[in-house]
Amino acid sequence: EVDVPQCGYCQSGVLMKVAGLVNAGKHGTEIAKEIKNICVYCGSSPGTNPAYSIAAKALATALCERNIGLVYGGADVGVMGTIANAVLEAGGKAIGVIPKSLAVKEVAHESLTELHVVASMHERKALMAELSDGFIVLPGGYGSLEEAVETLTWLQLGIQRKGIVFVDTLGYWQKLMGALDHMVAEGFVRPDMRTAAMLAPDGATAIDALARFTPPDVPRWLKPGEA
Repeated sequence: EVDVPQCGYCQSGVLMKVAGLVNAGKHGTEIAKEIKNICVYCGSSPGTNPAYSIAAKALATALCERNIGLVYGGADVGVMGTIANAVLEAGGKAIGVIPKSLAVKEVAHESLTELHVVASMHERKALMAELSDGFIVLPGGYGSLEEAVETLTWLQLGIQRKGIVFVDTLGYWQKLMGALDHMVAEGFVRPDMRTAAMLAPDGATAIDALARFTPPDVPRWLKPGEA
């Protein structure tokens, strides 16, 4: 069980899972006993090094061993397809969320446990966040980076209270971590928000970090739906 603070926000009539805590449309908390689903941000390309696909498969194994479902962008290409296929092959649950514009271009994975087709990229990110109890970032490009930074922004604004961990395969995220440190040094990111961008060497360690995550104490600048 994870020690968590009083709920930072509520949404009437909607069951909201937040980094080890459950809010049921009213102020007050219950401790969640397990992480049910984790959202994974990752590349739609395989990258130049096989280590990236190997890391994705290792994360898939760690998820299935702990009976945790995968939530991801719904595609059957690149690292995204690799982790989804590995989860399915291991008998796990893979939930995809993809915009209609990409689905009709035959990028969508057709064998997922669930596939949600939405109208826009913004709806995609919002639904992935709603379905998940935490976030893991594998190596990826602009899309993965944008999703990860928006997740951190939502945490800073009090929109969501779930942890995010970068899996540092081959030191992939080291320069990003250096950029975040520079933002702190220059006074644009608070130190407590810098530590919210967690780093792990592999998927199993990343899951452990999410289980221990306690969200920073931040004011509620925006409510869910106002982002």
